[in-house]
Amino acid sequence: MKFLQDILVVDFSQFLSGPSASLCLADFGADVVKIEKPGTGDICRELYVSDVVIDGESSIFHAINRNKKSYAADLKSPDDVSRIKKIIEKADVVMHNFRPGVMERLGFDYESVKQLNPSVIYANITGYGENGDWKHLPGQDLLLQSVSGLAWLNNSSSANPTPMGVSVVDMLAGGHLAQGILSLLYRKGITGEGGSIQVSMLESALDFQFEVLTCYFNDGGRLPQRSAVNSGHAYVAAPYGIYKTEDDYIAIAMADIVQLGVLTGCKPLTVYNDKKDWFDKRDEIKSVLARHLLTNTTSYWLSVLEPAGVWCSKVLDYKQLTEEDGYKLLNMEIVVKTSNGISIKTTRSPITIDGRTLSNNIGAPALGEHNNEIDLKFETGVEPEAVSVQ
Repeated sequence: MKFLQDILVVDFSQFLSGPSASLCLADFGADVVKIEKPGTGDICRELYVSDVVIDGESSIFHAINRNKKSYAADLKSPDDVSRIKKIIEKADVVMHNFRPGVMERLGFDYESVKQLNPSVIYANITGYGENGDWKHLPGQDLLLQSVSGLAWLNNSSSANPTPMGVSVVDMLAGGHLAQGILSLLYRKGITGEGGSIQVSMLESALDFQFEVLTCYFNDGGRLPQRSAVNSGHAYVAAPYGIYKTEDDYIAIAMADIVQLGVLTGCKPLTVYNDKKDWFDKRDEIKSVLARHLLTNTTSYWLSVLEPAGVWCSKVLDYKQLTEEDGYKLLNMEIVVKTSNGISIKTTRSPITIDGRTLSNNIGAPALGEHNNEIDLKFETGVEPEAVSVQ
């Protein structure tokens, strides 16, 4: 299913935020041309967050750049710049995630690109926006989680602020940029008009917290207080959190405390019949529950709570998750293959349309792999497969 067939995206972005947006477009069938620096390419090729190296490059690069084309070009070389401009003249979308001022210095800012292609859609991600004292700060995920208050919400009150174990702000910003691009592609299809889209990682991180920020704004400026015991959400009453059992862990979301006490046989919980206490005395309640849950196994507690409609679940690691039937039914795993013949297992797009998932088996490109193909197309106007080789 190629919903964005014939849509050409010129992607200058690196790392995770921008490439996650262009990955979404590639999954929808867009032709994504990744502009990379000769010799080294996208810095993400060497961004080793683990010891998993695939075909000499980081696993992250392969995960987030599948189904794209690589065009190696020196943005300070007049010849290379000339070739890129020919591609941009035909592009539907041009995108990047450089700090403010970088693309202006390179001559590929919105106004310059619009002179080459008046109907272009120009999209960019910054760390903190285009203005103000923060605009030149590094837009790195851990830093954005920290400055946006997100890390401060995590963990219990006695623990240090704790970041999430995934580059969540990068992915949020990429998702927002993709949404904006799709919106302008729709408008362009109707009116022929292009436009520009700006997303900052900080705004994306704040939007992610709209629930808790709305509470804060309307609560007299009182800061949310993380629970001291099994904290799961700063604004949610007991029993919300993850608890140790006799053999593992169990997650329990919102529940009637008195009912929970009856179901689990924890009589001390049944005295908390004032719902206001479930928040005001949540640490006290959670401490009682935590001690009681240690007396039996996770599977036992699930067998008691699930039939009664209590919102609870196992707490799984990746090995346990991938062995579950609920996971297997999703068919989230795909195998992509690079031009070097390397097979890589990764995850597919989470979107299903008309009963069909968005999936392909094309791996991430080698650096500059598509230079000849792209040069031939944009210098001659002929698709490579249509050229007769004598």
